[in-house]
Amino acid sequence: MTGLMVSMLAFVAGVKDKLTSEKGATATEYSLLVAFIAFAVIVGVTFFGNQLSTWFNDLGTTVNGWKNGQP
Repeated sequence: MTGLMVSMLAFVAGVKDKLTSEKGATATEYSLLVAFIAFAVIVGVTFFGNQLSTWFNDLGTTVNGWKNGQP
């Protein structure tokens, strides 16, 4: 009975070691990270899209004025 118990404890310890071993990010974690970044970009563009478009158009007009010699 003790030999079986030792074998069982060794098996459980081995499984536990494999499950708790974290040597780096897995593909699942990377895909979740990419999904969260994409979600943040979509939310940002939705809320600030028109304001950013206006700002970049104004900036382009200002830079174009510099090119034509106007202050």
